[in-house]
Amino acid sequence: MDGHSEVDATRAGVLALAQDVAAGLIGHDSLVERLLIAYLTGGHVLLEGPPGIAKTRAVKQLAARLPGGHARIQCTPDLLPSDLTGSQVFRPETGRFDFLPGPVFHNIVLVDEINRAPPKVQSALLEAMAEGQVTTGGVTRPLPDPFMVVATQNPIEHEGTFPLPEAQMDRFLLHLRLDLPGADHERAILDLVEAEGRAAPPTLRSRIDAAGLAEARAGVAGVTLAPVLKDFIIRLVMATRPGGVLAGAVDHAVSPRGTLALAGAVRARAWLRGRDHGLPEDVQALAPDALAHRLVPSWKAVGEGRDGRRLIAEALEEISPW
Repeated sequence: MDGHSEVDATRAGVLALAQDVAAGLIGHDSLVERLLIAYLTGGHVLLEGPPGIAKTRAVKQLAARLPGGHARIQCTPDLLPSDLTGSQVFRPETGRFDFLPGPVFHNIVLVDEINRAPPKVQSALLEAMAEGQVTTGGVTRPLPDPFMVVATQNPIEHEGTFPLPEAQMDRFLLHLRLDLPGADHERAILDLVEAEGRAAPPTLRSRIDAAGLAEARAGVAGVTLAPVLKDFIIRLVMATRPGGVLAGAVDHAVSPRGTLALAGAVRARAWLRGRDHGLPEDVQALAPDALAHRLVPSWKAVGEGRDGRRLIAEALEEISPW
């Protein structure tokens, strides 16, 4: 099998996995694609939406088909950093302390309602997300590779929550906002759940192993971004800086990490769609998810109802790809 055939086979396997996951969800094709984009680029994802729209289900279905283990952390205000990272446990039979790894030592970690976790826990998670390691008891331990955090938060409850600081928001490759389904999707969800209740649990028809993941990531890294496309990305980011088209509407602009995140996401989207090069449509589709959460709107913009996503949409309207 030549190099191109191997790439095509690897891509076909990843797409089959995506279709398999999407079949167990309703109206979440875009969510599945973006979760894969983050996974293939080594990034993390923040999912925001009301309860009951299958955020947790989507992550669990995807994780079950990927190599390595996965864990779920339910955040509460009394959560401790050691509940996340692990702790030293005394073994009477040996007379010594042994480290018991916490749930963060998994390949995919689902952090439910992350904004309910206190700041110390968020800080421990920030180290894991930023550096792929955790430090406990003065000892730094590496996390498994691949490692991806998928965090969720509920936008309709604020009592007893701890909003994520800008530094932590910036560590998420993508921030996705999910809405309630329409009537057609609602009916399809009802039919799907009823069918699952009557049938035996389905077997996993598609999976990807560690070798397949390495090939997929190599394929993503090989996607070409033309100079004009890189310039388009840069001009979008510069729009949030002083003197840009959004001047006066942004208090804190997008950092260079946003540029790198958008470029990496564009490569992954192009690869998933069978191309060896990125297109302006990739940038336009991903810019709101990759950039909006990295800027802080001014009070004036907030008063006018212009949040981060609205501001990035305005930049896309003003800035031509060419």
